[in-house]
Amino acid sequence: MTAAIAFLILGLVILVFAAEWLVKGAASIASTLGISPLIVGLTVVAFGTSAPELAVSVMAAFEGEADLAVGNVIGSNIFNILVVLGVSALIIPLVVHQQLIRFDVPVMIFLSVLLYALSFDGAISRIDGIILFSMALAYVGYLVRQSKREKDGGVLSEYEEEFGKAGEDPKWLKNIALVIFGIGGLVLGSKWLVDSAEFIATAFGVSELIIGLTIVSLGTSLPEVATSVVAALKGERDIAVGNVVGSNIFNIVTVLGISSIVAPAGIAVAKAALDFDMLVMIAVALATLPVFFYGYRISRMAGFFFLLFYGAYLVHIVLEATGNPALAAYRHVMLIFVAPAAGVALFVLLVRAIRQPKNPA
Repeated sequence: MTAAIAFLILGLVILVFAAEWLVKGAASIASTLGISPLIVGLTVVAFGTSAPELAVSVMAAFEGEADLAVGNVIGSNIFNILVVLGVSALIIPLVVHQQLIRFDVPVMIFLSVLLYALSFDGAISRIDGIILFSMALAYVGYLVRQSKREKDGGVLSEYEEEFGKAGEDPKWLKNIALVIFGIGGLVLGSKWLVDSAEFIATAFGVSELIIGLTIVSLGTSLPEVATSVVAALKGERDIAVGNVVGSNIFNIVTVLGISSIVAPAGIAVAKAALDFDMLVMIAVALATLPVFFYGYRISRMAGFFFLLFYGAYLVHIVLEATGNPALAAYRHVMLIFVAPAAGVALFVLLVRAIRQPKNPA
């Protein structure tokens, strides 16, 4: 058991570092080939923060651990919004750009609902995966087209400082080595993490879905945590929000899309995930719209409530994992009292946001 826990932690550490190596190497190569740093940031970097989820879910799908693959994505998307944005907003109120509210957030909500619809028959088939991945290509195409219109010199200089200017010395050997080690690290880290998680779940009698929703999803979300928290600390408050929304979109269309395509028979979706966890993911995605729309910012109070709701979600997971008889009563209270109260509060917030004078970021 000690060895399994050690390999799980080591796998997570390798995943985080490998994702960073892959992003830096690929982004530097793309930049030196003359590709706009903004395009690099919106595609390579955004995809890179989802690389750990992709590596873990693809490996889990290959090994027939469907619950781990699905739980990883659902858990990551819930964690990204409630914890990553919650912690970042507590550091400093976050700016929300108008484009996020007009396009990216509705896309995230639509894809969350679409994933539920595609999974309603109990599986994400290869056809479903192709549909999801085709949307990933369409979304990237849109980002590339939009980035060409970007005139923000501050954003441009930020990416040039990070990845270099077009035409500079490409340092091919270093960047190719980073890409190779990054890919290799993702494969090795995901293998160790999946095998260790499966062993721990079996030893403790906990379902792989629970492990995926908690330990694995938290670990694979570390790049998003690091990116958004550091951005908030630096005052780059728009990047902190965009990183999370973009990552959640990529998790659905790319991670589950590719995983279901490469899996021998698609990915089975547990009834427990359909009945509760996926609905929570949709509810959390929907909740972002009125919160983001109100004042085009995420206040510290909103960040506090995000963290509070994640705590409530974790309590449900723990009660379910331990087979606690209090689960039924707890779920009843959450569904009958807490959820409607939160829904009313969000509706009031949305109405106030619509009526307020517009001052978008």
